[in-house]
Amino acid sequence: MELNIVFGTLILALVLFIWGKFRHDVVAIFCLLILTITEIIPVEEAFFGFAHPAVITVAVILVVSAGLQNSGLIDLIGQWIIKLGNNLTLQIAVLCVTVCIASAFMNNVGALAVMMPVALHLAKKSGNSPSSLLMPLAFASLLGGMITLIGTPPNIIIASFRNKEMQGSFSMFDFAPVGLGVSLAGLLFIIFIGWRLIPKRISGNKKDESYFDIEDYITEIIIEKDSELEGESLLKILEITDGDIQVLSVVRSNYLMHAPDMNMVLREGDIISIESDGDDLKTFLEKSKCTLVANKESEKDNKPEKAIGSEEISIVEAVVMADAPISNQTAVSLRMRNRFGVNLLAVSRQEKKIKKRLDHVKFKVGDVLLLQGNAEKMNESLQSMGCLPLADRGFSIGKPKRIVFALSIFIISIGLIITDLLPVQISFTLAAFAMVVTKTLDLKELYQKIDWPVIVLLGAMLPLGTALESTGGANFLANLMLEIGAELPPEASLGLFFVTTMLLSNVINNAATAVLMAPIALNIAQGLGVSSDPFLMAIAVGASSAFLTPIGHQSNTLVMGPGGYAFKDYFKMGLPISILITIAAIPLILFFWPL
Repeated sequence: MELNIVFGTLILALVLFIWGKFRHDVVAIFCLLILTITEIIPVEEAFFGFAHPAVITVAVILVVSAGLQNSGLIDLIGQWIIKLGNNLTLQIAVLCVTVCIASAFMNNVGALAVMMPVALHLAKKSGNSPSSLLMPLAFASLLGGMITLIGTPPNIIIASFRNKEMQGSFSMFDFAPVGLGVSLAGLLFIIFIGWRLIPKRISGNKKDESYFDIEDYITEIIIEKDSELEGESLLKILEITDGDIQVLSVVRSNYLMHAPDMNMVLREGDIISIESDGDDLKTFLEKSKCTLVANKESEKDNKPEKAIGSEEISIVEAVVMADAPISNQTAVSLRMRNRFGVNLLAVSRQEKKIKKRLDHVKFKVGDVLLLQGNAEKMNESLQSMGCLPLADRGFSIGKPKRIVFALSIFIISIGLIITDLLPVQISFTLAAFAMVVTKTLDLKELYQKIDWPVIVLLGAMLPLGTALESTGGANFLANLMLEIGAELPPEASLGLFFVTTMLLSNVINNAATAVLMAPIALNIAQGLGVSSDPFLMAIAVGASSAFLTPIGHQSNTLVMGPGGYAFKDYFKMGLPISILITIAAIPLILFFWPL
């Protein structure tokens, strides 16, 4: 009975993870409650996972990563990269190698986020398509996480799992022999072949140097008394723009009309939802003398600092980051103007059409927002919203002493781990404390920089992994895989396990993948009578190889909007690199961690 409940909960978790309707942390908590209520997990042990060393380690590493970003070190590197020439292969090589190295020692998404504006600037400067740069950058961030213990949560999870089950954890650079080899193979493929497989969905040629090109924005305009469209039919819009703007809906007297008749005569006060790129939208507003709805409502709110034409106003394109506070919220529910001091002008979302009124659209990770607000406060507003500016923001070089402090703290903490003077969770907690004391990181940022949904996911999933093991579920799944590969040598069973882990990581969170696969790995190794280390290393590499879909990892999701990618684009570059990594990883694992 207990085994049925555990498997039922596990299947439910996988279905909900893949469906994506609910956040991963919410699903994990729900599954934890099911197992606790059914007494599979004792009530007094329900929240032990939140005190697990792996959870603490992930949290403090995120803090230290934020300290390194704040120090100005990454901005300094960005200024050097920005001086590269127009050779696309060279740009991709330098960007990918930089992100790969950074991701080995800091949060993958953080390393990607600080380099995205650099990549977009290079694309604009050289006239190349941003799509040629951003997906390689995202994939490089995944490769870098394989190299060290702190590179990505799956590595920390399996190291803690090994320490608990086998009385000995993996050390800081135990992942390097395999991780470096796999990363090198992946980088060479990306630099010389991979980027050529990506469709160039966005043109790099710009008429307006203020913004990066976003392929399709959804925005709303209002017909005013002196508008060129008042008394004209909707067909007039096509005449003004040569058909470059698509009319989606019209709101009249609070009545929403989808796909309206193009012969419909427009009146003052009509609100039209349109789809357009940034340049065509600007031209249309100038010719039609229409007003964006957000600007009109801003004037009604008597907020002169947001009035059109003010020198203090800036318009910024920004992408919604993973687990941003505004995710799954609307402009109305957030009260954006009052809370963040910005107007939402338009939204761009890949693959899906937006049919709701603009201010009722729920923001998703990877959405690109066109925002208007006070220039001096814009960066603070974007940070509070959890958005990354895509325009050339300039680079705020940190004070040299802050770079020295941050690097010194980081190097000392690594040294304490390598010499076994302190375990990783204590060493990095000490480093996070030092970052705050030296004011490399503000105390307020200490909690803001922790990716709480990931922490909750880990804390809730770890007991599920324990339940899978204690009820015999892990042993059942291991025996099932052993039966499938009964006629195969152990090396082939390792390959099968690796591919299974890789495929799973493309549809659910990589940390959840590691939690679920770790107990199965031990049981398979025991069934084969071989060392469990190669199977644990297979999890480390496989869980970080989510190259096939935009939902497999936050880095992939983050570049989808700015890169103009369709879901299928990831498969075009992701499939060959997944095959290459499988071919490279299995021999490397067997060589450095023999069965």
